[in-house]
Amino acid sequence: MTNMPDVKLGIVAVSRDCFPKSLSENRRKAVAAACKLELFEAPTVVENERDMEKALAEVKEAGCNALVVYLGNFGPETEETLLVKYFDGPAMVAAAAEESGDNLIQGRGDAYCGMLNASYNLKLRNLKAYIPEYPVGTAEETAAMIEEFVPIARAVIGLKSLKIISFGPRPQNFLACNAPIKQLYNLGVEIEENSELDLFEAFNRHAGDPRIEGVVQDMARELGEGNGKPEILPKLAQYELTLLDWVEEHKGSRSCAAIAGKCWPAFQTQFGFVPCYVNSRLTGRGIPVSCEVDIYGALSEFIGTAVSLDAVTLLDINNTVPDDIFKEDIEGTYSYGRRDVFMGFHCGNTCSRKLAFCSMKNQLIMARTLPEEVTNGTLEGDIAPGEITFFRLQSTADARLRAYVAQGEVLPVATRSFGSIGVFAIPEMGRFYRHVLIEKNYPHHGAVAFGHFGKALYEVFKYVGVPVEEIEYNHPKHERYSTENPFAIG
Repeated sequence: MTNMPDVKLGIVAVSRDCFPKSLSENRRKAVAAACKLELFEAPTVVENERDMEKALAEVKEAGCNALVVYLGNFGPETEETLLVKYFDGPAMVAAAAEESGDNLIQGRGDAYCGMLNASYNLKLRNLKAYIPEYPVGTAEETAAMIEEFVPIARAVIGLKSLKIISFGPRPQNFLACNAPIKQLYNLGVEIEENSELDLFEAFNRHAGDPRIEGVVQDMARELGEGNGKPEILPKLAQYELTLLDWVEEHKGSRSCAAIAGKCWPAFQTQFGFVPCYVNSRLTGRGIPVSCEVDIYGALSEFIGTAVSLDAVTLLDINNTVPDDIFKEDIEGTYSYGRRDVFMGFHCGNTCSRKLAFCSMKNQLIMARTLPEEVTNGTLEGDIAPGEITFFRLQSTADARLRAYVAQGEVLPVATRSFGSIGVFAIPEMGRFYRHVLIEKNYPHHGAVAFGHFGKALYEVFKYVGVPVEEIEYNHPKHERYSTENPFAIG
């Protein structure tokens, strides 16, 4: 994927000076040997503040942008937390398990105990660090923890490198997509808000761009037999080049970008098409584009892309599954109830490789009130079946961060409908819909990652400052929501 930061990991071993330094050093080497990823080992083992400064210089010179602080033994609580404080990037703290009952005299490190002091000192200093679910392990187990840290680190680094570029205000009656931008700055994200006129001017300047024909050919190859509107491809190619050039010219000091775009009410009549297919192509290469100027939707898509290193999409949590489809295609075949399933939909913004089939069409809803020729450009098809994670990071109207994560799947069930659409199944979705999405005032858009990434997304949201009580998930049947009427359950 383009538009994603590379993670370069460094590991620094720490040692309490009343324990053998060699114990921590040798355990660090064992972790590095077990790690399947490239991992820079700082040669300095940190026992004091001078060591801490030296080790930080080593990882900085090596170009590391993510750090593992490794308690190979009990560890010095001050110096190990100062590593986190002065390292400019996401940090993880983990500790070594004892290896053998034959070596519990000189070879006992007591890092299980030291990890408690490390966590306490982090809290005293108001420092953030990723602490794995069970942060004490053998070399192989610690290597696995480090590998789980990478997508979390990539998302955190990405947010500090991100500029969201928006065009136009939200359409009328889409206030649900409007949220204060203050939390973007708190997350380290920059935003550039533009007028639709700015975009239209740039689009017109790209008329006759010699690169258009190459993009048209690439689009035709991608669409194959689904190229139902070949006449619109030159305009779509012109628009794609407009957006790509805008991103390159406006990223400024940032290395990553996402776009919050708009497609109506005047877009179609002035540009002469709808941008859905172009949005899907950019999102497919790692530049998320949200609809209806949904800034936090674009932000969520970017996080999902960073975690999964794959295309994501943004869908309306849209409509119920009719009883006849449920009875014919779901009941008795899958373990889901009627309220566990719903349809996720958007006009045509989902990457073609995430669709079971696709074709270029006109946007049916818009074509009900506009000439059909100005509504072409949407990519329609049923979303391919498989595991998914539905999620969103959102600012409330009073500028507080909250988020949700729910894992489920897209069922191999024909939707019999239009747009980029799929039949989604999330356990206990009905209760989640009522007591999270409605109760917590989330908008209708949700980001979708193609796979189960809930564990990493939850940790990203924690790391960037969402209070844990504000990170919601779909509760199992026996677990009550705080707003759920106890007499209505079941």
